[in-house]
Amino acid sequence: MIYLFIHQSFPGQYLHMVRHLAATPGNTVYFICRNAGADMPGVRKLVYRSSGTPGGCHPLTSDLDGAIRNGAAVLELCRELLRDGVMPDLIIGHSGWGETLFVKDAFPDTPVLSYFEFYYHASGVDLDFDPEFSSLFQSPENLRTRNGIALMAFDGCDWGQSPTQWQRSLLPPELRNRITVLHEGVDTAVVRPDPAARFEVPGTNLSLRREDEVVTYVSRNLEPYRGFHSFMRALPQIQKLRPKAQVLLVGADEVHYGRPAPPGTTYRELMLEEVGGALDLSRVHFLGKLRYEDYLRVLQVSSVHVYLTYPFMLSWSFVEAMASGCVIVGSSTPPVLEVLNEGENGLTVDFFSPDQIAERVDEVLSHPERMKALGQAARRTAVEQFDLHAQVLPRWNTLFADLVQGRLPDLNP
Repeated sequence: MIYLFIHQSFPGQYLHMVRHLAATPGNTVYFICRNAGADMPGVRKLVYRSSGTPGGCHPLTSDLDGAIRNGAAVLELCRELLRDGVMPDLIIGHSGWGETLFVKDAFPDTPVLSYFEFYYHASGVDLDFDPEFSSLFQSPENLRTRNGIALMAFDGCDWGQSPTQWQRSLLPPELRNRITVLHEGVDTAVVRPDPAARFEVPGTNLSLRREDEVVTYVSRNLEPYRGFHSFMRALPQIQKLRPKAQVLLVGADEVHYGRPAPPGTTYRELMLEEVGGALDLSRVHFLGKLRYEDYLRVLQVSSVHVYLTYPFMLSWSFVEAMASGCVIVGSSTPPVLEVLNEGENGLTVDFFSPDQIAERVDEVLSHPERMKALGQAARRTAVEQFDLHAQVLPRWNTLFADLVQGRLPDLNP
């Protein structure tokens, strides 16, 4: 089988699937990307470059212009493959940046599976969720044109995929009956509890274990979309209630979602300016970006893990925290509530309530034996719903086979 994957950042959400397919005898895997990243055995990468920069068009169409440029650049690489005699059996790509718009024009008979990650709404989802931080999108008409990329991508594919029920529910009703809900999965044999784990805090003499009081927070970047401000505002009370607790924060100072901090500063600096005077900073450790194995050790020594998010995409770190057996205090926002059940496999809090966040953290740390059952249940949830080898890869394989053989895929495998 010949597979062609398309995503601006290699390997993106397709890490596990690409690795699995490339390691399977008889498969040939191509990957079109803009940011090549590290190499992967058995994967043939092709890097595209969009022609020019968006300009000379109406401001509302700048996103569309960029997406069309991306799609046109990908189309040229598809035509190069075609000229070289490469005919994929299946094409899988992310729809968000326009890269899949024109692939059917090169390969009209090859089924295309597009990833639909998020469909924007002017109200009721993320953009008006937090009045403290204004959205990058200032008008409904801007959102309509941005969503136009997804609508065109849907027209140019045979089937769609979204990682959660909630993310699929954001799409127009007439599209949902051609979109399968299927997560990327977690290798729970690698991401798992380790009672012997230790985390050496950089720049200190601290060596933390699960027996210590360790409060963890993880986000790709420390930013409002992932509740960084709410967590920081909870820390003074957490430290007051738990004078021995060590706090580990993983994440960079960039902004991946939403509006950047004012020029010359970061959200970390802004929040330290606001609450730093009330903190014992010797017990608060900003770790920045970590190697994956170090990040897993942070989760493995966690006594309580705080996960906060706007109504937005579900972070991989949330599922990995569950797989690590963390006791999770999570925001009562979608799609968290699709996975986290209050009192069963974690605890929920009001995203905007630092007091409630602190109280629930204190509740977990005050009753470690009783709360241990929540971490065990979180681990079971990860294994039963998201395990890569036993659950997710077989579903992906079935979805791929259905598309290649012309069968109607299951919407909820």
